[in-house]
Amino acid sequence: MQQTFLTTEQLSARIHYDPRTIRDQLKDSVLLEGVHYVRPFGRRKLLFIWETIERDILACAQEVAMGIPMANGGVCHG
Repeated sequence: MQQTFLTTEQLSARIHYDPRTIRDQLKDSVLLEGVHYVRPFGRRKLLFIWETIERDILACAQEVAMGIPMANGGVCHG
């Protein structure tokens, strides 16, 4: 399985979020180390795994489309 690794700036261009938002707010709250990004060779630089991020964005979009989003982050299916 081949994976596409992106820098923060490249990911920012693809999902239209500011690089600072990705680094400060999404990293470690939405994007998880080892799942959505890696630190190659134990360094500070992050490389994001595009296929995993794309999969989770689409899954979340489908989930929200099926219900009403609630303030606590849940979804009402009613």
